[in-house]
Amino acid sequence: MDTPDQPIRVLLVDDHSLFRSGIRSLLQRHAEFAVVGEAADGVEGIKRARQLQPDVVLLDLNMPGMSGVETLQLMQQDCPDAAIVMLTVSEEAQDLGTALRAGASGYLIKNIDTDYLLRAIRRAAAGETVVAEAMTGKLVAQLQAGTAAEAPASELDKLTPREREILDSLARGESNKCIARNLDLAESTVKIHVQNVLKKLKLASRVQAAVFAVEHRMK
Repeated sequence: MDTPDQPIRVLLVDDHSLFRSGIRSLLQRHAEFAVVGEAADGVEGIKRARQLQPDVVLLDLNMPGMSGVETLQLMQQDCPDAAIVMLTVSEEAQDLGTALRAGASGYLIKNIDTDYLLRAIRRAAAGETVVAEAMTGKLVAQLQAGTAAEAPASELDKLTPREREILDSLARGESNKCIARNLDLAESTVKIHVQNVLKKLKLASRVQAAVFAVEHRMK
């Protein structure tokens, strides 16, 4: 667990300087967080992420030039261990779905309250998926509205029974700690299983794995 001696390292990527300043001031009041850098656009954000290797990136969805989703996809290549959370004004279900499918670790709305944001950053740093409460219903509705797809047998056959259990747990948004407790496994073992699931299904993040499982109606 992170302590004041090991703060959660946060990178802010947003084209509005006043917004970045406000978030920075908020986080600086709490010793458990450290704002290690800022960027005003996607290109600079990718460079800063590569240099700083933050634990959590708060990334705007709509920015001039490179979009937040494009930034996210490129940033993941250089910072595979970072939790990249979209922080946006958009409450469109389509934007939410696009971001999660692209591998975002979460989707938050800029009008959320302070305590919720702080909790969300902590959860994201711990490997959990964070979605604004106002958006969770829209995500479920969007997935349910889609046609249930048969998961390719060749893809699912790659998974062991244990890995299928792990995938089911990811679909429920469980953290590694929660999965370990429920399946009576060590967290390090769960982490290895998650990595194997992502590799076998050719997915970039646990969020993509969760979306895959829900869309294919895995039982």
